[in-house]
Amino acid sequence: MVVVGIGELLWDLLPTGSHLGGAPTNFACIATLLGARGVVASRVGDDQLGREALAELERHEVDCSQVQTDTGHPTGSVRVTLAGDGSAGYEITRDVAWDYLEWTPELAKLAGEADAICFGTLAQRSPSSRETIRRTLAYSRPECLRILDVNLRAPFASLEVLEDSMRHANALKLNSEELPLLLRAAKLPSLAESDAARRLLRRYDLRAVSITCGARGSVIAFRNETVVHPGVAVEVVDTVGAGDGFAAAMAVQIIAGAAPEQVSEAANQVGAWVASQSGAIPASGSEGWERLRALYGVTEGASG
Repeated sequence: MVVVGIGELLWDLLPTGSHLGGAPTNFACIATLLGARGVVASRVGDDQLGREALAELERHEVDCSQVQTDTGHPTGSVRVTLAGDGSAGYEITRDVAWDYLEWTPELAKLAGEADAICFGTLAQRSPSSRETIRRTLAYSRPECLRILDVNLRAPFASLEVLEDSMRHANALKLNSEELPLLLRAAKLPSLAESDAARRLLRRYDLRAVSITCGARGSVIAFRNETVVHPGVAVEVVDTVGAGDGFAAAMAVQIIAGAAPEQVSEAANQVGAWVASQSGAIPASGSEGWERLRALYGVTEGASG
């Protein structure tokens, strides 16, 4: 299966060191670990951080053929602060390479091959990348799973972009903290997670709506069923990328035709595993990975 993350590619600058990141990049990397052909569509600077980013993607066996090089803007970065419970705060560098993602014939071809495309609101903060993301989605097949990762990051949380993005998606992933803003954008009243997921599913005619709730697990609403998961108990190192791992596992399982309960279990297990490791893209040899391989049928040769 071809699983694409389009948008930001950057370095998360954590207190423990630098880690490759960006929500769509994390998504594509974890999808690769789960046996898909993960593709990152983004842009890096012609600088040391950009070269290191490409080398890291190649080490994880992620397809980086759609990562463009920008000679006028630097590779993106985010300064991450961690609270005592492992939750993260983000200071995102402005006017970087991924803000200038360009439309190309190669990107059009990839869009037509994709089984899933994950895109977010953050990468649409600039007109250039927003237009490229919208065109990519428009070139995808009707059956392609187009996942909107709400991913609201101050001060780039635009209700206009959020509401418009909903019309380009057929699946949705957000967390409980982002839910009130999305309900406001959808002109819906305050609702509990399960009710909200079902209402959003119907309002936008989506295939799936997932709401992650931290230690409380998640809710995923499908057209014929809503699955509430209590969560997976792990010792949290940091929550960076946990939601992206959740979304990647959800996408891979939906494409594979898994039952709703299996989709939910896989997404929660993978999200918890990411939270138990440092950074958003743990290596395949990390603790717990072999158990996940056995549970979810990861193909031989997937690595990280």
